[in-house]
Amino acid sequence: MIRFVFKRASLPAVTGLAVAILTLALAAPAQAIVGGSLVRSSDQARRWTVKIDSSKGELCTGVAIQPRVVLTAAHCVIGGGRFTVSALDEQMRQVKLPALRVVAHESFVPGRTPSTQPGIDLAMLLLASDLPAGVQPVSLGGALGLGDRLTIAGFGLGQEDRRQSARTLRQGELMAAGSYTSSNSVVVAVDSNGLGQAAGAGACKGDSGGPIMRGGRGSSELVGIVSWSSGPANQRVRRVCGGFTAITPVADHRTWIMATAGSLTSSMPADVIAAPERRTPRGRTGRTTTPPAPDTGIDLLFRPSNN
Repeated sequence: MIRFVFKRASLPAVTGLAVAILTLALAAPAQAIVGGSLVRSSDQARRWTVKIDSSKGELCTGVAIQPRVVLTAAHCVIGGGRFTVSALDEQMRQVKLPALRVVAHESFVPGRTPSTQPGIDLAMLLLASDLPAGVQPVSLGGALGLGDRLTIAGFGLGQEDRRQSARTLRQGELMAAGSYTSSNSVVVAVDSNGLGQAAGAGACKGDSGGPIMRGGRGSSELVGIVSWSSGPANQRVRRVCGGFTAITPVADHRTWIMATAGSLTSSMPADVIAAPERRTPRGRTGRTTTPPAPDTGIDLLFRPSNN
């Protein structure tokens, strides 16, 4: 029997991939982004996982849900800047596309931790043109269940203390361990070997916005978006990865996702590439921003508060 216990004391180090406070104990194979395996051209994750770079130096991950629409985490885009989405074709070559419009969930409020970062951590990008052939938009799945076996993919750090280990697509396996609620509700996933107590699989910096998939080849469905991570509960060295991965469940927000994607694609003809505007007022489906001119100066690979 698997037992899940959430506590507010003896808290591990956390990050916002966002930032969080959480201790989780449980029992349950996995290998994920930290210490995970490299994605090959034949792997399903290559078909829908994309890299998102901002002109401000922020690195995140996203997932294709339509040929010109990418779903990611709101904290990845809320700081503004120009965004470039990179997909991998069947030869594992990067194909870069600029984002024309960016919509963050209207409830999202930026902050340093979940307690000061309420709202739904979801955002959407409209691309200048279709993603390359061989990229396969995902289908939205149903609710996450306790013990569900999940696949995570992302372009974030493969080793927490090596910045050079980022920007390569990795994947791994996690297990849904239960829900956690602070300013919003997420599903927490863990490595079934480390069990959240010892260092194991999990999302890390740069994996925010990445897809959480359920099901095997031919039946995979998107069930969540990576929001934040924490280190394991029992750690000698302070870590922010390899313990717990917090997931925004897409089933809870299907209406917003479908309405926002529809609004984005209907407002931009498929054969027209428009120059992005500075900013548009908040709409009913979310906070809509368009990237300002690129910043100058030193690019930071990761922003201090979000990933």
